[in-house]
Order: sequence, then structure tokens, then C-alpha cells
Amino acid sequence: MIRRNPDGDTPRVHETAFVDPTAILCGKIIVEANVFIGPYAVIRADEVNGESEMEPIVIGADSNIQDGVVIHCKSGGGVTIGCGSSIAHRSIVHGPCVVGDHVFVGFNSVLFNCSVGDGSVVRHNSVIEGCDVPPGFYIPSTANIRSNQDLETIERVTPDNQQLLGKRGAGQPRAGEGLQADAQRVLTDGQRPIDCPMALLLRTDMKNRPPGSGSPASPIATA
Repeated sequence: MIRRNPDGDTPRVHETAFVDPTAILCGKIIVEANVFIGPYAVIRADEVNGESEMEPIVIGADSNIQDGVVIHCKSGGGVTIGCGSSIAHRSIVHGPCVVGDHVFVGFNSVLFNCSVGDGSVVRHNSVIEGCDVPPGFYIPSTANIRSNQDLETIERVTPDNQQLLGKRGAGQPRAGEGLQADAQRVLTDGQRPIDCPMALLLRTDMKNRPPGSGSPASPIATA
């Protein structure tokens, strides 16, 4: 679902990106090429600072935002997700926050008021707040990192955990590659792609459906 925020900002979604019909995107959001946004993700840029200004939420090319992820900006602070990064199921990324390129953030982790450098790994159920994680760091599961001093005991990413990163190897598809064709294949009578270059989304056109045919479980609103 694509929504305007109270200031009238509307998400801008690249035509090669895929947004699941159950996801919600609201406000000043930029989704770049080949991004995947999974079921029930919520990305919301709708709060301003004291000067009534707001930085955008930017999702870099080839990144994937998985099921149930929440990305939000506090008091106009922006969020940037770099290219080729993965934000895993039910994680929270709360601005101000910068996540670099080829970063992996594991299940249920929380990032707030921090930066995570390129090529870093954050394992599941970790909290990172008020610090700057350098490039190539490995944050173990259930870690609680609340200052740069807490990072002094953190190791670098090793070859054993390189596979968690979002870098594409030979033959590995882009995050959104093939999704447009897949979406076209699942279209049924009464469904068609939204007539909007912002996103590849599906909607239900009830007036074209035959009587008694029912409707998909999660239709997309176009307002």
C-alpha cells in the first residue's frame, strides 16, 4: 500500500522494485532498482523536525527488506539502507540511522541512532544504539551495543560468515530480478499491475471481476 504522509510526500519506487501487496510505504521514501520489500513490512517517513523538515528513507539498489520489518524516521531524521543489503524478518531500523552497502541485519534486531559500516554482519536479536559500527564488523547474536566503547570487543567479519552478506556471486540473482515476470504470471481475471511507474504492485479491480468470483486476500489500495 502506497500512502502519502500528512505533508503530501508520496513514496517513489523504481519500476524494477517489488513491493508485496501487504507492505505499507508511507511518505518521503525512495526505493531504488531491484529492491524487494516483503510481506507486512512497514516503511514510514512521516515525522518532521522543529523546522518542519524531513529527511527521506532511502532503500538502495539490490537490497531486500524482509517480512515484518519496520523502518521509521524520528523527528525528521533520515534512514539510508545501502546497496545489496539484507534486513531480515521483523527487524527494526529507526532513524536517524545509516546502514552501509552489503550489510546483513539478522532476525528481530534493532538499530537506532547509529551507523553500520559496509560489509558488516549483525546477527539476530541484537541491539545497536548510539554508536558507529565500522566496516566489516561482526555483531554476534543477542549483542547489546550502546556506545563506541562497546565495539572494542567486537570481531571482524571472517570468511565463515561472509555468506550472510548481500554481495552477489556468479549466478546469484538480484534482489528483485525475475519478480516482475513472476508477478505477471500470477495475475488472474480482475487483477492487473497498477498504472503507476512508482512500483510493481497488484490491485483488485472489482468492477471487472465476474459475480461470485471473490477477491484476493490482501488487495492493494491505490490512494
